[in-house]
Amino acid sequence: MMSLVEVNTLDIVKKQYSYKLKAYIGVFSSLFLAHVIAILFSFFGGVGMTGTGNESISLTVKLFSGDLIIGFTMIWGFIISLLITTKAYRYDDFAFVTNRLSSNLSNIGFLMTTSIVGGVTALLSSILLKVMLFFIYGTDYLMSSFQKPGDLLIGIWAAILYILLFSSIGYFVGVLVQINKLFMIFLPTLFFGSLFVGLRNLNEPSLFVKISTFFVGETSLLLFSVKIFVTVTVLFLAATSLSNRLEVRI
Repeated sequence: MMSLVEVNTLDIVKKQYSYKLKAYIGVFSSLFLAHVIAILFSFFGGVGMTGTGNESISLTVKLFSGDLIIGFTMIWGFIISLLITTKAYRYDDFAFVTNRLSSNLSNIGFLMTTSIVGGVTALLSSILLKVMLFFIYGTDYLMSSFQKPGDLLIGIWAAILYILLFSSIGYFVGVLVQINKLFMIFLPTLFFGSLFVGLRNLNEPSLFVKISTFFVGETSLLLFSVKIFVTVTVLFLAATSLSNRLEVRI
């Protein structure tokens, strides 16, 4: 007997998205932990050190920055994206009348939300780090990277885009691994192999360096945003298409 109730994909996506926000609330606890670890590393170790001196004077300069916090958050986004592609997380979707499209769309919506939360909290954690440094070293040793009120918003926007980029990469990689476990070996080999080749031949930047420069080297916020959105869209579309090859639960 056929059901007269029409299934609305958008409604299903909304329900799955709402369910995942509640069911995966633990990922935000791990985000808090990542921020705490990054702040401690940045506070006690700094992000760089340089020094000079002569026979009578020795000068050491330690650099502090919130870049490590953002870096930890990007790694967090990558790991979270990998996790939601695993079989255990995919099977959660079968609590609803669903298909691959609605499942992927709800995952993408969830990752966009985590990227926004991660970007905002990462910048706020960077400010917290500066407050801690202020109470220890005073204002003479602090230099703010936010010269205008809008700079903070630009920093948050850039952080969100970077985290979203790493999340889309993680999601794409996670789908590849679920299709064939050999990608667990092939992809890390490709990544570290590219770094090794780059170190061996300093005159020719590695593929990883070229890709990083493509994004990091962009000085226009508009072009940077376009690059991120185009790349993220391609990765999510590719992951959605490839996920159709995954086995169907019976």
